[in-house]
Amino acid sequence: MTTFWLDTMAAAQTLRRDLHAHPEPGWQEVRTAETVRNALDRLAIPWRKCAGTGTIATLQASNPQYGTKHIALRGDIDALPIIEQTGKAWSSTQSGCMHACGHDGHTATLLASAQWLKHNEQSLTGPVTLLFQPAEEGGHGAREMINEGALDGIDEIYGWHNWPAIPFGKLVCPDDIVMCGNGTFTITVIGKGGHASQPELCRDPVLAASAITLALQQIVSRRLAPQQAAVISVTSFMADSGPTIIPQQAVLGGSIRVPDDATRHQINTLITEVSQQTAQSYGVECRVEITPRYNPTINHPAQAQRVRQLWQDSYGTDSIDLNTRTPIMASEDFSYYLREIPGAFALIGADDGDEHHQVPCHSPHYDFNDKLIPLVSTLFSRLCGVTTPEKPAQQTI
Repeated sequence: MTTFWLDTMAAAQTLRRDLHAHPEPGWQEVRTAETVRNALDRLAIPWRKCAGTGTIATLQASNPQYGTKHIALRGDIDALPIIEQTGKAWSSTQSGCMHACGHDGHTATLLASAQWLKHNEQSLTGPVTLLFQPAEEGGHGAREMINEGALDGIDEIYGWHNWPAIPFGKLVCPDDIVMCGNGTFTITVIGKGGHASQPELCRDPVLAASAITLALQQIVSRRLAPQQAAVISVTSFMADSGPTIIPQQAVLGGSIRVPDDATRHQINTLITEVSQQTAQSYGVECRVEITPRYNPTINHPAQAQRVRQLWQDSYGTDSIDLNTRTPIMASEDFSYYLREIPGAFALIGADDGDEHHQVPCHSPHYDFNDKLIPLVSTLFSRLCGVTTPEKPAQQTI
């Protein structure tokens, strides 16, 4: 049994690096979906398509125990529009696309779990559904999976994300909010262009947009209570022109992070108010467009407690991270699932001292820590009532 487990984990690492070398953006994960489905076929696990490139696979317990629940486990499969700079042998072969968030590792981990659960299918205490979800990175893939029946008959759902800012193997899984909601904004500043030597005849949108950028940074520090968790980030500034030309317009883009609907409404209102009033003071016009994206990811207490207990049972009392403050300001479309049914989402530390495991997600220097695969496969298996061959003492982190 131990040999089978070790072979499964080794194969998962090889698969992860193959996925890393062939990343695909959201809703275009054709090769990734084929790789997942071929692996499920080899394991004789039935599956069906869902939301295009998504896949739903289900294992059935031979003798389900009375009162047991149908559990779903989720892995995301999409990559990001980033040019990789890791120098790894398994670096992306797709120009301008990279697995910079570890979804390759999440997918490989779920397939490793699938292989182990299939090998021990007779020990399952209830049915288990595996969700290989597309388009997590802003594409609302979870919403579309739900719309096509991914949660039908499911009682509980569990997911995770690797996190380089947390020490290796430490788990964060609070009883309530774990990650914030988010949104994006576009601010179009319309001035009056002209010759750079005659600014008095122009209404400079670059100057006004610069002032708006600075003013937006003061909303969190001066218009919200210090106890409120929120972020406003201006992430792009476009005002194409020539060195002697004041342009006609400038366009700002950015992101917000909020813990709840009330804070979202407050920040959205202030972004519009501050932008338009600042624009007015510079004699230019301003259009503000705000798009909500994901809601906060909020765990259910009973399921979060179960995750923490199983992790602690496997890896010791020191394996629960008590230092990382939540909510994390990043966002996750796993929030869609948790608004529908009970479940929990965990952050698990990737920082083992390797520089590539310390850089943040969405960095061109990021690489997933393969040593997380057996740790999380153990958690997933035990959530489904299946043991793994390692003794807890051998897995102390």
